[in-house]
Amino acid sequence: MKLQKATSFALFAVLELAADPGRQLAAADIAEKYGISLHHLAKVLRDLARAGIVESARGVGGGYRLAGNPKRLTLADVIELFEPIEKKEMTEEEATDVGRALRMVLDEIDEHALATFRSITLSTMLKIVAGRPWASALGEKRPKKRAARA
Repeated sequence: MKLQKATSFALFAVLELAADPGRQLAAADIAEKYGISLHHLAKVLRDLARAGIVESARGVGGGYRLAGNPKRLTLADVIELFEPIEKKEMTEEEATDVGRALRMVLDEIDEHALATFRSITLSTMLKIVAGRPWASALGEKRPKKRAARA
């Protein structure tokens, strides 16, 4: 599954903000960290603010902060702002038995993907990021956990 740029930018931003919900971040800091367009990110952040997912503060020391609870906000809450789920009209090619069967399978895949996005909160996603499950596949070593100091 491939997400639109705006959706990916929104996920980068909310996950960055969810990592430290009390902290306010400038859009420029997020854009720089992820190597994305500040102009495009600003539009995405505006949409997230209108939806009540982030709060914005203008002026010196301004920026964005997560408005919601990272343990309750899901990936679907963000994704559905930018990629609304809609049933597609059947094309001429799909108006065949094979086309209908294929559409049924593709709709089922979409339903599974949406259910997965609805089940993963921002907090859970941050735990996945911290665990770096892709590291071993890339030959990277996971960072060692620091021993607690007495």
